[in-house]
Amino acid sequence: MTEFTIVIEDAGTNFAAYAPDVPGCIATGATIEEVTTTLREAIGEHLEILREMGEEIPIPHSRAGVIQIAG
Repeated sequence: MTEFTIVIEDAGTNFAAYAPDVPGCIATGATIEEVTTTLREAIGEHLEILREMGEEIPIPHSRAGVIQIAG
């Protein structure tokens, strides 16, 4: 199983998400759970299409973290 880092953004009226290592693969959803599920499905379908086309599968390189800033 491959793990991809995803970024989830609060878009005001919904949530948007993308995977930095899978260019062009994005999703939206009403909740964090929904956008995560939708993006998981989108990435799976995207990778399947790449395989069918004989293209390389992206290798995950991105990592996410949280930093604290005083102030």
